[in-house]
Amino acid sequence: MGKSETRTETTRLARSPKKPSSAAASRPARRPASAKAETPYHHGALREALLQAAERVLERDGLAGLTLRAVAREAGVSHAAPTHHFGDLTGLVSELAAIGFRQFNAAMVAACDFATTPLARALARPKAYVAYAQAHPGMYGLMFRTERLDYSRPSLHEAAESSFAGLANAIGAMRQEQISGDALTLDQGAAIARAWSMVHGFTMLLLDGRLEDILERLPKGTTAEQLLEAILKSTVAGKLPGT
Repeated sequence: MGKSETRTETTRLARSPKKPSSAAASRPARRPASAKAETPYHHGALREALLQAAERVLERDGLAGLTLRAVAREAGVSHAAPTHHFGDLTGLVSELAAIGFRQFNAAMVAACDFATTPLARALARPKAYVAYAQAHPGMYGLMFRTERLDYSRPSLHEAAESSFAGLANAIGAMRQEQISGDALTLDQGAAIARAWSMVHGFTMLLLDGRLEDILERLPKGTTAEQLLEAILKSTVAGKLPGT
């Protein structure tokens, strides 16, 4: 073979694609570097992830849309996962309501911490109550749906009791007396029920859009918060020290 023929053959071989070896052909193709592998939940984190998913479903789709399958789908896990962690839908919504009560209690405590006068403290708790319900209407509605909840579950019982204790303490401070959450006089019970009925009733009317008729008749620009404050001031006037 001459030099010219040798160069031609070398060029042809260089341009020919190499066939992969049998070992290389058997190896799976590498995933692109940009592709992210699915990261499984760490042990103990799935329960919290399911509760977070349940809260999203509740606020987006309402209580009617809150099912075990919907929560599993929202969390991106198997349908069996919620049952494994909570037993049934009652268990799930009860644990979710416990989270709601803790958030609710924390919001009211924080509001009272910023109050600097007796009147401001008296107004802070009910205003925070309404504000929480406006920000989390689905959770608020769930917290007071007793027929859907299991109060024998320790987390829910403790959170709900803490909420009631906060209300009793607030009424006690207004009445300048110590109120025990375990044993109430009729007068104390009436005071607590009156305050709770007023704020809860206002909240439900507000969430249902039933206060619009009143607000439209008030001076332009009057807000629901201002209406609530006017109600509260007329209720506590003369009942606080220094007023």
